[in-house]
Amino acid sequence: MKTTYVKDLLRGRRREGVEVELLSWVKSRRDLGQIVFLDLCDSTGTIQAVAKSGEGSDASCDTGSSLAVAVRKTNASQAGAKVFSTAKTLSVESSVRAVGNLQCGPSGLELHLSSLDIIGNAPADFSPRPHSVIDVTDERLADHLLRNRHLYIRNEKVATILLFRHRMMGAIHEWFRRKGFIEITAPILTAAPLYEDRNAMSLEVNGENIFLTQCVGFYLESAVHAFEKVYNIGPSFRAEETRSKRHLMEYWHIKGELAWVNLEDLFLIVEDLISSVVGFCADECVDIEQVLGTRMCVDGLSVPFPRISYVDAVRRLNQLGIPFEFGTSMGSLEEAALSKQFASPFWITGIPRKVEPFPYVIDKDDPRVTMTADLIATNGYGELLGIAEKSADLAEIEERMAEKGKTGDTRYDWVRQLREFGCVPHGGFGIGVERLIRWLLDVPHVRDTIPFPRTFRRKVYP
Repeated sequence: MKTTYVKDLLRGRRREGVEVELLSWVKSRRDLGQIVFLDLCDSTGTIQAVAKSGEGSDASCDTGSSLAVAVRKTNASQAGAKVFSTAKTLSVESSVRAVGNLQCGPSGLELHLSSLDIIGNAPADFSPRPHSVIDVTDERLADHLLRNRHLYIRNEKVATILLFRHRMMGAIHEWFRRKGFIEITAPILTAAPLYEDRNAMSLEVNGENIFLTQCVGFYLESAVHAFEKVYNIGPSFRAEETRSKRHLMEYWHIKGELAWVNLEDLFLIVEDLISSVVGFCADECVDIEQVLGTRMCVDGLSVPFPRISYVDAVRRLNQLGIPFEFGTSMGSLEEAALSKQFASPFWITGIPRKVEPFPYVIDKDDPRVTMTADLIATNGYGELLGIAEKSADLAEIEERMAEKGKTGDTRYDWVRQLREFGCVPHGGFGIGVERLIRWLLDVPHVRDTIPFPRTFRRKVYP
């Protein structure tokens, strides 16, 4: 079992001059003739290792019989020659067991090698090297990097984005639990998609046509009547092809559901979540910024966020010379144009009932729209999340199901039945994990924010 990591060496947890063992990978190699420098890396950092052609031959401090001294010199010289030979021929990306003494060199702590064993060799003809300094978001490299994602996941920038994802998700879990939410592990297989069947990924199980979940909202509606505040973080699937920088076939959803709330409550709850997470990331992820060479977006700290109605958004777009009709879903172009008018994320409220699914409450003051809102990111990154009041009234649910062509669809009987068993006013929100990361880190495409992206028109590989 590995017990020593690069961070332990760099932080002084191992004393200079003491022999240490490091299990690592060769990030790069520089051969200067009589000396070879190896950059050895693991999951915690990189340290320079040194192999010299005469390593181990200096025995000026040896004591004892001349024969014993000679034997020690010979053994040390042979060991040094072996280390040097291995270092000169070692291929980059190979995994190694490196043993040596820590010494202070011109660029900081170095590991002066006394032993070097190859654990796993790497081919010399693979390019670009996974550990090399490359722009992992370069469109010209995209196809190669995606086909070899199983290798490039070790690239420092890819790994750093995924490390950020891990930290951010931990902060989100912590926020939910601090606020008294109960985590519900909702099913991925469902017979009742939230939107249209054609937009969901279907499969046959036991002779039944079912779907991979688009949204766990129906299941959280059920659970909220037991726990009052629930959440789920899990995958969602999209069959409707959208070739944009913010869509994937498989993505992750942060879903929250609360009893006894209205839309105004949801504004405050979600703004608290977003500002808390952004604050955590700004404070705890300075090292992420350093590796990626970017600045964390902190626009989400400026709460409360401005609000405009969907009706006002339509008016603004037309004034900007972007033709847009009421009742149409907004896309990247429209959202980016509107975002230029705000210095923080902003809400678009009252999304038309024509484009929203049936469980959402109709606005009594304007029956054309629903009691919903979308949060739009700054800098043209588009929609981050949506909030909605859910209807507790069976008559309204049946009216909306008729609009969506779902009257008599027995797959939704249990959703209707919830409205007949002590249903209470409730509402929820859904946040796209990859969209949130993309916005915070200024990443061009959501595919670079998930370990193994599933994008449209690409073979599912690896």
